[in-house]
Parts: sequence; structure tokens; C-alpha cells
Amino acid sequence: MRFRQVHLDFHTCEAIPSVGADFDKKQFQDALKCGHVDSITVFSKCHHGWSYHPTSANQMHPSLKFDLLKEQISAAHEIGVKTPVYLSAGVDEKYAVEHPEDIAREKGGAPLHQRSFFEAGYHRLCFNSKYIDLLAEQVKEVCQNYDADGIFLDITAPFVCYCRNCTKRMKEEGVDITNATELNRFAEKSYIEYANKMRAAVDSVKPGLPLFHNAGATPRGKRDIEATSSHNEIESLPTSFWGYDNLPVTARYVQYHNKDYLAMTGKFHRGWGEFGGYKHHNALIYETALAVSLGAKCSIGDQLHPRGKADVETYRLIGEAYGRIEEREPWLDNVTPISDIAIYSYEAYLTSHPDKKIRNNAKSTDVGAVRLLADGHYLFNIVDDEDDLSPYKLLIRPDAIEIDDALRKKLGEYIKNGGKILASGYSGVDESGNIAFALGAKREGEHAIAPAYASPEIALGDIGKAGYVIYESPTHRVTLADGATELASMREPYFERTYEHFCSHLHAPENPEYAGCAATLGAEGAYIAFPICYEYANVGTQFVKQMFTATVDMLLGKDKTVETKVPTQASVSLMDQAGDSRLVFHIVYAPRNVKGITAKIEIIEDSIP
Repeated sequence: MRFRQVHLDFHTCEAIPSVGADFDKKQFQDALKCGHVDSITVFSKCHHGWSYHPTSANQMHPSLKFDLLKEQISAAHEIGVKTPVYLSAGVDEKYAVEHPEDIAREKGGAPLHQRSFFEAGYHRLCFNSKYIDLLAEQVKEVCQNYDADGIFLDITAPFVCYCRNCTKRMKEEGVDITNATELNRFAEKSYIEYANKMRAAVDSVKPGLPLFHNAGATPRGKRDIEATSSHNEIESLPTSFWGYDNLPVTARYVQYHNKDYLAMTGKFHRGWGEFGGYKHHNALIYETALAVSLGAKCSIGDQLHPRGKADVETYRLIGEAYGRIEEREPWLDNVTPISDIAIYSYEAYLTSHPDKKIRNNAKSTDVGAVRLLADGHYLFNIVDDEDDLSPYKLLIRPDAIEIDDALRKKLGEYIKNGGKILASGYSGVDESGNIAFALGAKREGEHAIAPAYASPEIALGDIGKAGYVIYESPTHRVTLADGATELASMREPYFERTYEHFCSHLHAPENPEYAGCAATLGAEGAYIAFPICYEYANVGTQFVKQMFTATVDMLLGKDKTVETKVPTQASVSLMDQAGDSRLVFHIVYAPRNVKGITAKIEIIEDSIP
């Protein structure tokens, strides 16, 4: 897979005249050279439903007068640039207008996404409709007629649909339409069938050609869904709703899955497909550097003007980032991340244990765990049930992952072989309600008062002795186990804030009476009695971070691979480039700030040497 890719959006309404009229082969090539681009994803069919080439399986855009796809592929290949080909899969607005019976539906019958044809936007199409057979023909046609270097299918995540096609099939297959678990299984089954049809369409012409199904996210814990694509592309535009937390979380999950993967950002100031929006060049430099430091290849999104002329300023901007990547490529390819610590993903746990009670937001919990370790500059990875734990010195079980018999057995083997566990909240507790391993704590019962206060009992970093507020309610009341160390103690407020009794502006002060342990250290690991990862994701207090990192340092001891004093927001990683007998250490840093009173967009402008 190439390192310096561009994803060239071209969603063009039929009301736009003169589509492709300004396309010029040399101008297109000069732009790619200026951008140091070595792969560009070009369009066969867009969200509006039009093709950008002659077709018997669809209709060419009404104002396009030549084979734009063929010209783009030819121009790119002439200068050694690869050309994966894009087809909009889950959205085809032209088809939706012509075949409203195949639009995916909500439970009440309203169309999914846009609720009517009197709103600007696209309608989602059903995976169990005849449209999917037509899409397979469109994919096959591209493979037959064009020298595509891959197929990219967009808007493809599994989803529950209540259209007539789906409800009829659910009834035939005995699916309980009132059962959320059965509905989700049916949705995933429908998705797998769709994906298999697309793979068969590709392989009937070009066996093994790379095929990617874009869902906007890689679902943690869904290896069967992930397996439908030949590689991973992590859609993660920081200035949109993903933010800068998303890429590190997803990349650290897929980096051991034995697949190539790339990180997809965009040149846009705000969101995908924005015309006239340009982010600061230092932002693209940072985003591409972060991607390669995590072992990923890079993709930068652009939107081609309908007239077909590449925007020179965009490729100058892209070139500032990709020129640096090109210089460093010898140190970036064929690498394996080195990690001391594994985070067991709460999202993956809920996916593989759908019967378990959802304790708190899974994405926030995973993000909080990643932030804590990233801000502490540890080497870490994210794992699920299928991963081997033996390479890791420490396993983080964040907040809400209860321990059943299967997990107890796997974790027991891990500990027997020298591993340590850091559990928080419900994660240290087994099905009988006890702390599962020698983590230094004995559970005495539930704890439901929020907020609570924690006070260090030994030196924890540079935090002093005080009652530090914890906004999330501790999950359990625990006491110290024999031979264990109390890292922090718990205090409760005098009372919870109600109309009957409240104190000051926010919450009541701490009652000085001892209320149990906040954090403990035992022979097999440590336990923190509140959802520390969720707390850090949502509040980010200094005490939480320092208590967490001090605990991690005690558990790792002399086995910590990296020590550094870079700024908090700096990202560090260590890669083993075994083929060249070298280790490559990455430090990536740029200060971020939030701009826009309503948009609240994370912006990078400054570059700190």
C-alpha cells in the first residue's frame, strides 16, 4: 500500500453544467507531482448516483461529455500514481428517487438519514433490496473496463432497517423484530451477504484486487465485519466530529491485525467535501506524521471542482506534508509496534458480550483509557477477546468489563506468566461480586454517592495530600486486602445535592470520615474504585491522570521501555523495523486549540520544533 494517497471526492449534482470541461491531463499530473501524491482514489459513481464514464449498468452524468474516469486513470498511471476507484454503495440518490421502495426505513417507516425528498441530503438504501445486485454489476463493470488498482465502496456499515424487504425476510427467518440483539444480528448478516456479493463481483474479473468497505469507523470487536475488507482505511477527519482522539484509538486497535491500514484525514477546514476550505499546513504535517508514527499509510481527502480542474493551492498544501513523508519513507515501512501495555476495549467487550449491562459510554471509556496512556507517554495497544495477551507487561481493564469464567481463565494464565492487571470500576469484579484477582482490594458493597473525594496515601507523582473531587460515582465500596498497599483513600460528601439540602454552588464538601479505599496495589495488579477512564475522557482532572500514571509506573517497575519528558499532548511510539535491524522512535507534537463558538473545531496552526 502506498504512503501518500489522496481521496478525490467528486459528488456532483445533475444541476451542475459542464462537468469535466476543464480537465487537463498535464494540469492533473502537475498537481499530483506538486502534492508528492503516489495514489489517488478517483470516482466511478458518486452519492448523487451518476457515473463519470460511459456505462451500461448506470447512467453517465448528463453534462459530462467524455470518459473522465479513463482519462484520470491514464494520466495518473503515466506518472506512476496508483488509482483505486470509488463507488458510492449505501447512497445513490438517483436510484432512491426512482425506487423509493428500496430506501432503508426507520421503525416508524420514515426514510433513514433524510426523512423526505423535501430536504437537502441523501437517502440510505437497503442491503436486502434489488439495488445490491445492480451495485454488483456496477462494480464488475469498473473492474472489466478500467485499470483500477482497487475498489472503494462507501457508506457500508451494518444497520437495522425496517423496510418491507427486511421485515418480510425477518418474518421468514423467525427474527424477533422487538429484540434488539436479534435485529443487530440480522443487520450484520445482511451486511456480510452484501460484502460477499461485492467480493464475488470483483473476483469474477480481477481475483484478489484490493476491496475496502468504508463505514466511517472500524468496529472494535467485530473481526468478521473487518475481514470483509482487504485492508483498513481509518476515516478520521479531526475537524469534523471525529476530533484528534479518534485516530490513535482506532490505529492502536488495528495495528496488530496483520493488514495494511491507512489513516484518512482531509485538507478541509471543517468537513468532508468542503469547497474553498483549507486547513493550516502545519495541521496536515502533524496529522500525516501522527499517522505514520502509528504504523499507518496516509490519505488526504480533496473535493474536485465539477469542471474537473485540480486545485493548485490544495496540492501545494498537501505537498508540504507529503514531501516530508516521502523523505522519511525508508524508516516507515514494514514496521511492528512495540507495546508494554494493552487496553482491553470496552466497546469490543460490549460487542462480544451483547447480554452485558451497559455501564457507561463505550467510546468515551476507550478514549479515556487511550488519553491517560498517551498523555503519560506509554507504549500501548488496544485488544479484544481474540488477541494474545502474552506480549504485554500490563493489561488495563477500563471501568466496566466484568470478569466471567472465560475471562477469569484467560487472565489467570496471563498473570501466571508474569502479567499484571490494572482494573477500575466494575472491571475488577467477577460474576459473584468479588474482586477477581489479588489487586489489593476487598469489595464490601455498592457505592452510589457522587461526587466523592480521593486522597493519596503514598507519594503519587507530584500531587500533594488533599481531598480531590471525583465527579463520577465510585462503583464499589472496598477495603484493603491483607498484605496490600492503599494508594488512595475515599471520602464522601456530607450529602448529595438535592432541593432538601445543598451546599455552595456545586457539591457538598468532603466528610472527613474514612469511606474505604479509592485505589489499591496487590500482588497481581492494582484496583481503582471508580470509572477512571470515563472520568478522564469527560473531565480530565490532573489528579486522575497523576494517580493513574503513578499506579502504572509502580506496576511496570523497571520494565517500562520508554522514559521521556515531552509535552503532554505529544504522541510517542516505538517501531521495530526488523528487516533493517533498527528501532524507530517517533515523537509527534503540535499544540491544539478549539475555535468557533458553535462549531468548536480543533485547530492546529503552530509547529513547535
